[in-house]
Amino acid sequence: MKPDVMADGIYRVAAKIGNRDLFEGIWPIPHGVMLNAYIVKGSEKTAMIDLVKDWDGASEAVDRQLDELDSNNGNLDFLILNHMEPDHTGAMVAFVEKHPNVEILCSDKAVALIRHFYKIEKNVRPVKDGETIDLGGKTLKFFMTPNIHWPETMMTYAVEDRILFSCDAFGSFGQYEHCFDDELTLRERTLLEGETERYYANIVSSFSSFVLRGIAKLADLPISQVAPSHGVVWRGEPEKIIAWYKSLATYMDGPREKEITVIWSSMYGNTAALVPFVVEGAESEGLKVHVLEIPQTHASFVLEKAWRSEGLVIGMPTYEYKMFPPMYHILDLLERSHVQKRKTMRFGSFGWSGGAQKQFDVFSETMKLDCVGVVEYQGSATEEDKKRAYAMAKEMARQIRNA
Repeated sequence: MKPDVMADGIYRVAAKIGNRDLFEGIWPIPHGVMLNAYIVKGSEKTAMIDLVKDWDGASEAVDRQLDELDSNNGNLDFLILNHMEPDHTGAMVAFVEKHPNVEILCSDKAVALIRHFYKIEKNVRPVKDGETIDLGGKTLKFFMTPNIHWPETMMTYAVEDRILFSCDAFGSFGQYEHCFDDELTLRERTLLEGETERYYANIVSSFSSFVLRGIAKLADLPISQVAPSHGVVWRGEPEKIIAWYKSLATYMDGPREKEITVIWSSMYGNTAALVPFVVEGAESEGLKVHVLEIPQTHASFVLEKAWRSEGLVIGMPTYEYKMFPPMYHILDLLERSHVQKRKTMRFGSFGWSGGAQKQFDVFSETMKLDCVGVVEYQGSATEEDKKRAYAMAKEMARQIRNA
């Protein structure tokens, strides 16, 4: 890869990560992910914004691009760390060895993390909210945006060029051949749509209230480009990704899309038997229905659909007096991610004894679910059970449609 020119003296230096590993050790990346860092050259000084980690050749790829920019020979003046997560700082020890005089700028809360993660204390300086540095014709301004998505997070703004370097905010999964949103092919645009929403649901959703605060804080800032640390740089429609994130953040408390996500699991087919009746009942009211079987479907994709949907249907059997373990894992993840206040129903079979419902009731209370009903039965479903499941799903869909 070559450095991407964003403006006079401003460049993206990026690496493409493949699909071998899990992002954050948990989320699959079947289409890979981008690691983006940035160089800002003024007439007097040069700053690098964020780093990468030694992951799938990322360090070497970025080093080659820095060589092309004549910025890899110890002559960088500033390293600006917007966020301390290791995918943006993992190469820091090697970087500081190569640039021993670089001044590291970060938020106040990041100082201790630099020490704990990398044992670096020299030339580390915290900056304040609204503080600026002058590179010579290039002014960088810092905005504290905590908990998007770690407490020490900040964003950096290139004043003259109106570019917002937002780190994890406004990012996405996926690899892209093109740097900018207005260059993407149709295939890349399609990929970006799904991978942005999955990235948000997986990485950012539980911090949605802070996303809304951050967007409000930056509302009066003129922005020509949004440059995140994952995904593409938004140059053609920077306002689109900001509005998109604002919409995704509102899904926590609502309103959400008038869709229903059916999450189901079955041991021997007795719970599975009701799935088509639930889907048919929901679709009879004209709502879009997402149907996801677990554990066959990774939790990453389940969370993506559940986050956007106003309705949530949980189908699972009782397993040894408790919830089916893969479903317990899913509900635990949904609760952690603040999937809450959804219209909900539950169905499922049990053998010699029930018990799943008792655990589900706890999740229902903590997630503030509006449960319209339960269809639970011993052994195999009767025709009456199937009719009840259809009617209950239809009624839930009707309530969502008319809300």
